[in-house]
Amino acid sequence: MGNEKGPSEADGFIARHGLWDAQQHSLVQDCLDRIQHEQITLIRLIWCDTHGITRAKAVTPQAFKSVLVNGYSIGAGSWSLDASGGRVFQTFTAGGGMGLSEMTGSPNLILVPDLTSFRLATWAPGVALVVCDDYFRDGRPFYFSPRHILRKTLAPLVDRGITPLIGLEIEWTLMRLSDQGVITAPEINGPGQRGAPPNCLPAEPGFSYDSETNLDRVQTILSTLTTHYSDLDLGLRSLDNELGAGQFECTFFPKPAWEAATDALIFRSATRQICRRHGHLASFMTFPDGAGLFPSGWHLHLSLTDKKTGRNLFMPIEGEACLSPMGMNFLAGQLAHAQEGIAFATPSVNGYRRFRMNSLAPDRVSWNVQHRGVMLRVLGGAQDPASRIENRVGEPCANPYLFIAAQIAAGLDGMDRNLTPWAADDNPYQSDRPMLPTSLKDALDGLQQSSFYRHTFGDVYIDYFLRMKRAEVVRYEAFLKEDGGDPTKGVTAWEMREYFDAF
Repeated sequence: MGNEKGPSEADGFIARHGLWDAQQHSLVQDCLDRIQHEQITLIRLIWCDTHGITRAKAVTPQAFKSVLVNGYSIGAGSWSLDASGGRVFQTFTAGGGMGLSEMTGSPNLILVPDLTSFRLATWAPGVALVVCDDYFRDGRPFYFSPRHILRKTLAPLVDRGITPLIGLEIEWTLMRLSDQGVITAPEINGPGQRGAPPNCLPAEPGFSYDSETNLDRVQTILSTLTTHYSDLDLGLRSLDNELGAGQFECTFFPKPAWEAATDALIFRSATRQICRRHGHLASFMTFPDGAGLFPSGWHLHLSLTDKKTGRNLFMPIEGEACLSPMGMNFLAGQLAHAQEGIAFATPSVNGYRRFRMNSLAPDRVSWNVQHRGVMLRVLGGAQDPASRIENRVGEPCANPYLFIAAQIAAGLDGMDRNLTPWAADDNPYQSDRPMLPTSLKDALDGLQQSSFYRHTFGDVYIDYFLRMKRAEVVRYEAFLKEDGGDPTKGVTAWEMREYFDAF
């Protein structure tokens, strides 16, 4: 394959609309050579939906040659469904139920591969994967693609020669499957109704923080994961057992925001698939129900660097300041937009169970240096090249593109308006600061009123996101009404069905 000529690029969809830069074009032959050398038989074309779930079409190497010229046509159906597969938008009515003429009748979209993301699916012999962008057939970016939202958000920083760096720190839950992964009748899904979660138990007993003995109990599966993470070039930095039973945390070396978002997407998907193949279940649900299970979070470490020199623009040059003036402006922007943008960091009903007083998660909009009780934890100081802001409000199943985009947009606004943060919060759970929403419903109401995110992400996207997530809330409230569930007494059966094995 490496020496064969593929379809002519000159008149193809990708070239006609200028959708690749020089780097993408330069990678075409490398991808074809790898497919031949590694004896790849299928390439998964992956896209990321609103919920942060990976969806895919698998094509043969011969078909992939055409994809490299004209992209790949898919239906827009998955964009009208909530995370349970329930239809939110009436796509076969005028405007597709969205008031958008181009969405009438669930039109076809074109997937265009991002060849910088091409890699082997190391756990699936003979399979490769590549993350794709979605476009309308006339070459316009698809309105609802989270990747396009992040790309749009990054553009002002790119124009200024600034590169945001993101360090991922994600907690998750590792369980052992009790039925060897065989699907039972109660686990089968229906439209808008997820089946029961599979029978499983935590992979280690928990509540022995950083216990080497407990870590060793699951070393076999962890070593397998670590090997795959390395082969996938995810930049794993550390892997340790956290407080809860079967609770683990993975941290990754900082990467540019665009790469980090894609790595987060692949990390979660690969972890779930690899664990399933080895008799385990990896869940990125925030707070699963079960003996010994404990809430997990996603801490987002963020800094800005000068593209030419690599200098950390958050690092103070001298003195006792914790961040540079630019860093303080950025921090102030994150504080200013925290309430209205939290639905992008915590997009599930279940995720709001984390926000409790005196826990390992925040309950209000606060900041300090090194303090783990605040929402925004500042690390660094004069001449510290690792100076950064750690946002502790995210949940593990958040859409990585939207979570990162929302934080960068907020910080950029703080820079543009030269905002100044309030004084650091030494007693974050007693401070008189804006409280975080206590439910997804309240978070969505805040986003509804946000002129900032409407301006930044666009009315079309915000209205779509609100419709999609409110459908989730409606189903949850219907469960509470029909089953008499009391959410104050613990995680509900609906949450376990909805999130435990889906994320």
